[in-house]
Amino acid sequence: MSPFFSSRWVEVPDWVREDAAGGLPAGFRAAGVAAGLKPSGGTDVGLLVSDAAETTSAARFTRSGVLAAPVLVTRERSRLDALRVVVANSGNANAATGGRGLDDAAKMQGAAAMAGGVQADQVAVASTGVIGVPLDSRAVVSGLARARSELRPDGDADFAAAIMTTDAFEKRASLEVDLAGGTVRLCAQAKGAGMISPSFATMLCFVQTDAALSADTADLLLGVCLKRSFERISVDGQLSTNDTAILMCSGAGGVTVQAESEDELRFGQALDALLRQLALAVVRDGEGARRIGRVVVRGGHGESVEGAARAVANSPLVKAALHGGDPNWGRIVQAVGMALPGTAPLAVDVGIEGVQVCARGGAIGFDAKALAQAVARDEVEYVVELPGEGQETEVFFSDLSHEYVTINAEYTT
Repeated sequence: MSPFFSSRWVEVPDWVREDAAGGLPAGFRAAGVAAGLKPSGGTDVGLLVSDAAETTSAARFTRSGVLAAPVLVTRERSRLDALRVVVANSGNANAATGGRGLDDAAKMQGAAAMAGGVQADQVAVASTGVIGVPLDSRAVVSGLARARSELRPDGDADFAAAIMTTDAFEKRASLEVDLAGGTVRLCAQAKGAGMISPSFATMLCFVQTDAALSADTADLLLGVCLKRSFERISVDGQLSTNDTAILMCSGAGGVTVQAESEDELRFGQALDALLRQLALAVVRDGEGARRIGRVVVRGGHGESVEGAARAVANSPLVKAALHGGDPNWGRIVQAVGMALPGTAPLAVDVGIEGVQVCARGGAIGFDAKALAQAVARDEVEYVVELPGEGQETEVFFSDLSHEYVTINAEYTT
């Protein structure tokens, strides 16, 4: 098995290591079953349960103006600080499905509450798949009845499989984190390959730990880490209707992470590394992607820096050049100029893989052969310097491939 932490853009603290044994943290069980939602007949309904009565949690959802039924039901009917069960399905997003969709999501919530032995308001509902098609909630409920009997501490692989759609590979990890009070476990399962935008782009991501955290601490850490991970990625600039991220803390490991303590800092850094690597895995999956890029923009002011970074990351011209291993920096300055229109020439500097290719908006000499070799790697970094000081941002993005067009042209057929 290849190591989980594989990107040079993720800093892994010394006190974090991968757990070769895998499985979920203490207090958690999971399962995944095939309920008939996917035409392929694959695993499509997942159930995740915390057996600890004092479980705390935190959640974040899509900022889309078109909210899927499971997002609405979870956001409005669930205790987001005390979630103990997650029910998730793939093969159908249950989005843009009107009143029936809300009823179907509520049925999922009720059935999962019975399967997990908790109150309905302690259940989060998540769906992913085709938009605008009614969900077969009876199939989901039937699947949950079977999933209940299959719940086990090492069921994270089946749960991860249940949330995959066009994903080419699973995205999950099991980590050990050394804290002052002892070692805790931190695990996660995520999915996502397309319809990914920097305005919160998890698609689905579920994180579990056996550490005890207050709901406020969990909420703070999840929010901060999402801003540095899933909110920093783009595959196609499209914002999903279903994005959901949930952190659940069972406390079953016997270690408490106190607010404003050294352990809170260490746990937060571990969570940050975990989510950044998962987010990069989503970009790498990118529905046919060959390479991933990182654009760093410095200088200017807050809005200009963010706008320029997103313009580069979402430019089909930049993404196509990345796919072909073409160091065409003109496409980068074009994207920056589109984001920052003005009457005077923009004195922008551009570097690719440490090689400066543009100074104050103009061409300069550089070793084209060496740069061509550098951009043929799996990860390519672009740095844009704008006039001004004090601001900096980053966006990770995938290339644009022939396969991306094929996958999305044939998605419902």
